[in-house]
Amino acid sequence: MAGMHLAVRSEEHPAPFKVTEFDNIFQCMQEMHEMISHRAFELFEEGGRIFGRDLSDWFKAESELLHPVNVSIDETEEGLRVEAEVPGFKAKELEASVEPHRLTITGKREIEKEEKKGKTIYSERNAERILRIINLPAEVNTETVSATLKDGVLVFMLSKAAPAKKIAIEGKAA
Repeated sequence: MAGMHLAVRSEEHPAPFKVTEFDNIFQCMQEMHEMISHRAFELFEEGGRIFGRDLSDWFKAESELLHPVNVSIDETEEGLRVEAEVPGFKAKELEASVEPHRLTITGKREIEKEEKKGKTIYSERNAERILRIINLPAEVNTETVSATLKDGVLVFMLSKAAPAKKIAIEGKAA
């Protein structure tokens, strides 16, 4: 079955990673398992290391990684423009960090639902979390990053880092 390709993505549900060869499916599954495991442990640590919420942390990690934030990256003369779809999130519910080759977007929002029917009151609270780690195609200057949120689209403007500079080395005879 070497060389057989799988069609695993659609417009509605893009895959978080690309499976190209049938032979690589087990390697891809292992990588996804490791990513989910790592994220579940991060959630465990963020929650104060309280035991008994293992499955909850695991399911949150799966949800974040298997239903990623849709992103588009455009390269311009000045740098990179990254757009991320985060519908329903407010600016105060989102955080981002940038490294020379990576952009990380996290978000958490509380969703409250309350229904009143006669004397019965129904109330439910839920939290939606997102995580997207984007490997950037070029090195960026982490000091000159701007971000704006409008109509559920988070836009980052990242300037490219200066290219490596060659230095002439002069030698003196001893």
